[in-house]
Amino acid sequence: MNAISKFFGDIADFFALGFKVMGGIFTRPLYISETFDQMYLIGVQSLPIVALTSFFTGMILSLQSGHEMAIFGAKMYVGTLVSLSIVRELGPVLTGLVVAGRVGAGIAAELGSMKVTEQIDALRAMGTDPVKKLVSTRFFAGLIVIPALTVLGDGLGILGGLFVANSTFGISPQFFWKTVIDALGINDITMGIIKPFIFAILIIWVACFMGLRTTGGTEGVGKSTTQTVVVSSILILVGDFFVTQILIWILGM
Repeated sequence: MNAISKFFGDIADFFALGFKVMGGIFTRPLYISETFDQMYLIGVQSLPIVALTSFFTGMILSLQSGHEMAIFGAKMYVGTLVSLSIVRELGPVLTGLVVAGRVGAGIAAELGSMKVTEQIDALRAMGTDPVKKLVSTRFFAGLIVIPALTVLGDGLGILGGLFVANSTFGISPQFFWKTVIDALGINDITMGIIKPFIFAILIIWVACFMGLRTTGGTEGVGKSTTQTVVVSSILILVGDFFVTQILIWILGM
């Protein structure tokens, strides 16, 4: 019974944090400098691993699908499969998982360390709202840079597919890009843009919640970090299914 009560209590605290962040994200003080610092930490420093992951994912997808499509004489249209797969699904999900592993864990560890060393209590004593200063800034920064990372990752993934399609299957860049442009419609792009915003909310929300509820010293920080990565990854994968279903219904795809 205590475990059940604790579970529902954590759920209530989780949503309470979200409502508090959304209620104060555009109210003063805005902590603009802190927000830009977080945009750099979340976005710019995540760029190399997102770029590497996306590029090689596009290469692998092109290589695997090209050989299979060649059996049916359709290898010339590998660009169609690569572009649709990356823009609609792989780009947002892989970027979300990479950011959850790198940024989510970092945020949980940072806030958790501040919590166990009583720095957050010190902020309250100085009249500063820790949620406003520590959570809202990361939340707003994540909403800006994670979708941007996804768009960049999509482009690099398609470029990776082009590289393999040209070097391995002899498909000209002009024909590859024609199949990509013909395949991608406004609904595909819309789906690929909406998903990163939802994943950004989930990643930052979970990471900040886990960090702020950390107890038990350094051991607790490690536990919160692990829980952040696990919970964020699960929510991204489960949420992706439901978001896809809803968008298919709304967009009539």
